[in-house]
Amino acid sequence: MVEENYAKQRSTINGIWVFIPIWFGQLVSVIGSGVTAFALGIWVYQQTGSVTNLALTSLSATLPSVIISPIAGVFVDRWNRKWIMLISDLIAGLTTGLLALILFVGNLEIWHIYLVTAVHSICTTFQEPAYMTAMTLLVPKQHLARVNGLLYLGESMTRMICPMLAGVLIASVKIQGIILFDLATFVFALITLLYIRFPKPKIADHANVMGKSSLLIEVADGWRYIKAKPGILGLIVLTAVTNFIFGTVGVLSIPLVISFASVTVVGILTSISGSGMLFGSLTVSIWGGSQRSINNLFCFMLLNGLCLAFIGLKSNVWLVGVAAFIFFFGLPIINSSINVILQRKVMANVQGRVFALTAMISKSCLPLAYLVAGSLADNVFKPLMAPSGPLAGSLGQIIGVGPGRGIGLMFIVMGMLTMIAAILAYQYRPLRLVEKDLPDI
Repeated sequence: MVEENYAKQRSTINGIWVFIPIWFGQLVSVIGSGVTAFALGIWVYQQTGSVTNLALTSLSATLPSVIISPIAGVFVDRWNRKWIMLISDLIAGLTTGLLALILFVGNLEIWHIYLVTAVHSICTTFQEPAYMTAMTLLVPKQHLARVNGLLYLGESMTRMICPMLAGVLIASVKIQGIILFDLATFVFALITLLYIRFPKPKIADHANVMGKSSLLIEVADGWRYIKAKPGILGLIVLTAVTNFIFGTVGVLSIPLVISFASVTVVGILTSISGSGMLFGSLTVSIWGGSQRSINNLFCFMLLNGLCLAFIGLKSNVWLVGVAAFIFFFGLPIINSSINVILQRKVMANVQGRVFALTAMISKSCLPLAYLVAGSLADNVFKPLMAPSGPLAGSLGQIIGVGPGRGIGLMFIVMGMLTMIAAILAYQYRPLRLVEKDLPDI
């Protein structure tokens, strides 16, 4: 018995320590991409002054993922996760190098950015489910919450480091240098993956059947698996709703802050947001999450909805900073709760398809969010909160009028919708009891 317990502990430690180098390599790559994305986002908005153009950049990073996700999930279940991640990083690195070449020539146009972000989106569509299912293969289920915390720790470090690093690099090496830095981080991630051996993945039910029909059958199998479990389906629908809401406010965050503060303040507030995510991720990594991940999801959705409403309330840097910190503190807890439920309740040989279909359904709301955000901000909410607008004499007396106040009102509305979504989702019994009704894999 003692030897058996020792073997289990050793297996657990080995699983976690094999995952750490993979996580670190991807972290470095994500930091490079984050610096580039931040710099290019500022460049697009400053060059055009259009929220719609900024939203289209986000659209080009999302729409390809929605289209490709079902097929990507099939190949994740068929192929070795390591090689999927390697090939994805390689292609993304090559397109980044192409963007650097265009910049050096001096012919960068907005459509170039749309095209490169679309290719990166396709690569990420393959890489993300491979990454998430590799986690299940490598790490014991009792530590899944902790490694998911590490995943969002990397994202939070990106939010903290990237704006400051982008500011330094823009001043010293310009955008060309930033993209070359991004290219170097892709190379580092590739080298890290090359030296790590992944466990051999289980073969999907129809992986031995070749041809187009096999792909369609496997995609359909993933969808049937989800439909047969109302709690999982409810979780995916809730994820889609929150993605729409958070996508809408996400694309408007820079225009909101720029309306009453400088670009420097944008960077500072972005770093503050990243620190909130950092502490939230550390909390998950150390705490490991409660036994009821679904309760964490509901509670922090309510809290985040309240934070969004406060962000839109006033053009005040301190208020926005505190609310943004709390909002981003809750994000890794929400996202890791969703991931842990799927990793623990979905069979390993269909996880690639389930994660990919989840990404497709949830991300399909993002293009709509980006289009709606720009259109509503420019054509509806901005006129409503203009100094002589219809709401200037009523709501304008509370939240103010003029530049950025229409976007502020949108934040308030989206915050209220988030809280309503959490309350309604809690009333759906299969979702509320998803962890109790479904056995662990």
